[in-house]
Amino acid sequence: MVSFEPGDTLLLYTDGVIEARDADGRFHPFGERAGQWTDSSPETLLHHLRRDLLTHVGGRLSDDAALIALHRTPTRHRGRHHGKIIHADGFRHRPEREPRG
Repeated sequence: MVSFEPGDTLLLYTDGVIEARDADGRFHPFGERAGQWTDSSPETLLHHLRRDLLTHVGGRLSDDAALIALHRTPTRHRGRHHGKIIHADGFRHRPEREPRG
């Protein structure tokens, strides 16, 4: 198990990303390149990785590729909760009211 601490970014990707090859058959150095932008926002990280990946392959991927960056926002106030838990029974179907006529 890996901890996902406040301030951490989790990067998820498909095999189309790490198996992307250039014209000479070399794989994209994904880990090395992603490490350059780890201090960036998730949007900036994805922007840089997409641009770098497309540059590496000459503008067109031969396989589908997906990247997702999830950032855990640091907690601002200790002991304060910034959300609520919704239990499964909160998702019950409630029939619509009949229109009054």
